[in-house]
Amino acid sequence: MKLNNALRLIAGCMIGLSILLQLLHDPRWIYFTGFIALNLMQSAVTNWCPMITLLRKLGFKE
Repeated sequence: MKLNNALRLIAGCMIGLSILLQLLHDPRWIYFTGFIALNLMQSAVTNWCPMITLLRKLGFKE
């Protein structure tokens, strides 16, 4: 799997998980969804994403 595809898959899974946790466990999990959104916006502006760094170390290629 390519790096960008893995990143989008992880982001989508994390958002889905946070929504499920919000609905099934505690509404405050919405803050985790907001954190993910802020991280995506920050990475678009700064062109740096911590998950990309981790995925590169795990061997994913562009």
